[in-house]
Amino acid sequence: MGNESKRRRVRSIFISDVHLGCRHSQADMLLSFLKQHSCEYLYLVGDIIDGWKMRRGFSWNDTNTLLVRRVFGMVKHGTTVRYVAGNHDEFLRNYMDEFQTALTGHIEIANEFIHHAADGRRLLVLHGDIFDAVALTMPWLAGLGDRAYSLALALNSSGNWLRRKLGLKYKSYSSFMKQNIKRAVNYINSFEEMIARHTRECECEGVICGHIHTPAIKTEGGLAYYNCGDWVESCTALLEFEDGSFELVYYHELEPALEVVAA
Repeated sequence: MGNESKRRRVRSIFISDVHLGCRHSQADMLLSFLKQHSCEYLYLVGDIIDGWKMRRGFSWNDTNTLLVRRVFGMVKHGTTVRYVAGNHDEFLRNYMDEFQTALTGHIEIANEFIHHAADGRRLLVLHGDIFDAVALTMPWLAGLGDRAYSLALALNSSGNWLRRKLGLKYKSYSSFMKQNIKRAVNYINSFEEMIARHTRECECEGVICGHIHTPAIKTEGGLAYYNCGDWVESCTALLEFEDGSFELVYYHELEPALEVVAA
């Protein structure tokens, strides 16, 4: 994998919602990010591959292939990789045993994991879609929402093309709209409350999830809540350090300081 000394070493990396196969996936940015980091544990927290887009005309490119190779390269160099199935890659759930057998010795696959943090805490790791009332009870509405979200992401692409021409920093318009629409805010709050309840039932001190594309680190009621964000708009990763502390990093803020490191 080349020049390990130039990579930032952390204990764990958590990423979710890459949506490989969706034209808005920022796989090139994630590939660049992973080339700059090494870790003991890599968690892929669901919706890494977009099976919904696969049904409507899947798009795979060379960057996606390079990203997959990078992950397997990390395994080869000692990283433990754990893949949590999400709703967009739910085909993994339907054939969990078959995929786990095929990937034995390479990647662990499950619906949930317990991550033992460096400071001794038990942290539940899951995608989070099982706490999405819309996805569970009205999948047709979730499908419409997915199409509307794709339109918002198209606004991101065109808007940031213009911002780059003007020398301005990246801005996620879809994220801005989501954070300022009352119903979306209520939806996020409800999601967080349900997932916190489940975390306590699992006797864990915190939860690491994805699904809602809203990166966050906070503590409520003595429970730690971490959301990895996504790699279609926020381009964020959750990092754990050797002392058990966590940090959310935004690729667009790191990008100017990143050196090119060989794969």
